[in-house]
Amino acid sequence: MLPSVLRTLVPLFAGWVIVVVSRLGFSVDSHTVQTAITLGVAGAYYVVFRLVERLAEKYHGPAWLQGAAGVLLGYAKPPRYKATDDVAELIRQSRP
Repeated sequence: MLPSVLRTLVPLFAGWVIVVVSRLGFSVDSHTVQTAITLGVAGAYYVVFRLVERLAEKYHGPAWLQGAAGVLLGYAKPPRYKATDDVAELIRQSRP
């Protein structure tokens, strides 16, 4: 479960840092707008690094590239789960 949690929180934190540091070239007074922009940047951050990680894996790219993308997502390897439609089994798999 730790990889999943880290891979959720790290992109959110990275999105917030990117928005705060860059200010994206404009001033935002509304907290709601600031939050929406942060979530959008975090989502884009996740998608970019997940795609890099997946493409490196699929096309047998350098292992360091896949590892670096994973680290930037918060955990070097993507979580692996067994395929199942049983919700109880999914919950058991997510526990350490």
